[in-house]
Amino acid sequence: MKELLAPAGNFESLVAAISNGADAVYLGYKSFGARAYADNFDLEELQRAVDYAHLRKVKIYVTLNTIVFENELSEVYSLMDRFYQIGVDALIVQDLALIEYGLHHLPQMEIHCSTQMGIDDVEGALFFKRWGVHRIVLARETSWKTAKKIKEETQLSIEIFIHGALCVSYSGNCLMSGLIGSRSGNRGRCVGACRKAYRLVNQTTGTIYPKSYLLSMKDLNTLNNLSSLDFADSFKIEGRMKEATYVANVVKSYRQQIDHPDSDLSSLQQDLLKTFHRTYTKGYLLDEKPKNMVQSRQPNHCGFPIGIIEGKNSLGYRLSLTYPLAQNDIIRIRHQPRDILLPVTKIYNRKKELIRQATKECWIPVKEPLAIGDIVDKFQETSYLKELKSTYPKEFRRFPLDIVVSGQARECLELTVTCEDTMLSYSSSFRLEEAKTTPTTEEDFARSFGKLSDSVYELRRLSYLVKNCFIPVGKINELRRSVISQLNAKRILCQRHKNVEPLPFVPIVFAQQEPQLAVFATTEEQKKAAEDCQIRIIYTPAQMIERNHADYRNSSDTVLVGGYGALVACDDKTIVTDYSFNVTNAQTVSLLHRNHVHRITLSYELNFTQIQQLLASYARQNGGYPNVELIVYGRAPLMVSKYCPISHEKSCGLCRKNSFAIQDDYATFPILTHTDCSVTILNSKTLNLIDELEKIKHISVFRLQFTTENYDETYQIIRQYQHKLKTKEPTELFRSSTDTHGHFYHETL
Repeated sequence: MKELLAPAGNFESLVAAISNGADAVYLGYKSFGARAYADNFDLEELQRAVDYAHLRKVKIYVTLNTIVFENELSEVYSLMDRFYQIGVDALIVQDLALIEYGLHHLPQMEIHCSTQMGIDDVEGALFFKRWGVHRIVLARETSWKTAKKIKEETQLSIEIFIHGALCVSYSGNCLMSGLIGSRSGNRGRCVGACRKAYRLVNQTTGTIYPKSYLLSMKDLNTLNNLSSLDFADSFKIEGRMKEATYVANVVKSYRQQIDHPDSDLSSLQQDLLKTFHRTYTKGYLLDEKPKNMVQSRQPNHCGFPIGIIEGKNSLGYRLSLTYPLAQNDIIRIRHQPRDILLPVTKIYNRKKELIRQATKECWIPVKEPLAIGDIVDKFQETSYLKELKSTYPKEFRRFPLDIVVSGQARECLELTVTCEDTMLSYSSSFRLEEAKTTPTTEEDFARSFGKLSDSVYELRRLSYLVKNCFIPVGKINELRRSVISQLNAKRILCQRHKNVEPLPFVPIVFAQQEPQLAVFATTEEQKKAAEDCQIRIIYTPAQMIERNHADYRNSSDTVLVGGYGALVACDDKTIVTDYSFNVTNAQTVSLLHRNHVHRITLSYELNFTQIQQLLASYARQNGGYPNVELIVYGRAPLMVSKYCPISHEKSCGLCRKNSFAIQDDYATFPILTHTDCSVTILNSKTLNLIDELEKIKHISVFRLQFTTENYDETYQIIRQYQHKLKTKEPTELFRSSTDTHGHFYHETL
């Protein structure tokens, strides 16, 4: 059966999801989940959620899919133990240390690889199949054809997003929120930097395009295409930050289409427009063109058009309608210079009479001046929200009870209750009495015991073997309540055994030498400058195997890799993992080394203290230090995206001879374009840790990441770093106007 997986940011949303037909619900704990601003669940609430769901045969998955720092690992391991005891069905994680811990110690709980890991090819899925993970949540950039191939070639359980918000960045690789807003998306605290307004700037010609929401993606909607996605094991809805009515609406619509493929799709799509959306796209999943996936007009709920302003009289503005408008609905009027959002308190007809609803035309009072031709959207349909709220709490399905009742006078009443694979034997606390007049019949007993509307059950069969005894209705009711309580307890009972055997461990250490410099050269002139400075480790795009659009046909002996698939496809090469692996703790470093990674680039989101804690912890565990690389110079990649904002502004192709950037009210962010039409948006300031190098111990390689620099700039910077490493003399080369320390001196929130 196809699993419909729904989000829940709080208990109300969980109830809404289950009441409308979700097969599983994913939710977050109060910490370490990728939606820190949702209400989320503490341990007591989580136990309640698990019990509520399991009673209805619905699974609960908990997200632990943030990066985890060294000083947090023991806390997260303890949380995983508690989730295991509570009865959580699966954990969704991105950190290798957590995957290893869960698979080894918690064998009766599934481990799912988060979309944050960016797995989008067969090789990446095979890597984790070897580990024994139970499911891959594919990156949202994965096409349906590739996803189907992954399923066919790995036979792993595959989960795909089918509805909801999309990130413009490749999954799990957005540094924008953390570096410009000090709140990391990889820690669940995304500030929504992609939902801000920007201007596209042609830095070559000086052309500045109008401000718009250049990076704000439309919402994914695959309702019309579910048959193409039938290979997937789980259909996932995004929305842990959304209201319960949103969850109810989306789950209800997809449940209807899954169960009844001949449903009226136009009606279901119309319903989906009545709760939050940013207009819809089929997404990368269904091969939408990237330039068509952005809603640049506005970043929030769009509603749907219902008419236009066509005139004005003493009552207000005349609205010509294409869809009914009712009193207490909320509308948005698209007006320049800004939209007007207002509740509809009064509606007049042509006869100047107050009416509750209009279908073709009406007059509404509006204080603000409007223009003829302004489009009117329905932002909220009040009656439909009431309808959605009426769908929960309800039982989407009921479980049949088969009951055998036996006993005789002066003995206890015996019941055997069977519900699917659960059987309960129950003896009454009272003894049966012989009937003096009319004995209780099977119909009498069924009438009282069958009052199960406040439970998840329905009476299917009753075998009543009691002869000539009278049972008061009150006692049958009491019996029913007691039996149902015990049956519930038995059905949700969770008894699990933790594997306490220590993990197998082989220490891996590297000889400590003076740190080397490495250069990533984006351009040929940067490469030439590095060669002229006699740099031994030079990375170029040609020897880089990127995450999310990997080409494993690489002739280099040493490869810089961005994703997990390369650990399978390139196991005959010397592998250096890039920043995109989000490595933030010693156990993950150790695991990568044990999986034949020669050198590991640490995350951009570590600060100085966290780097030292990671290295010290590794040394304690292994008796020596790892082979790690740290990026100390360069414009950080705020995001890498399959979508190009240049093409959105109808300037596709100009990037071949022009340089572009996006600009907000505070800074300008250069755009690096790539031959496959993906882009990298760079930080406005350049990471420069040259003055801090002497503080950073036990790093094997310091990397200089060149992007927009010319030959002379590249040469000069390399020489500065070479001199610094050679002399170890204090320097004061940092310039606050152009440079940044990144996260080096503050903790990532």
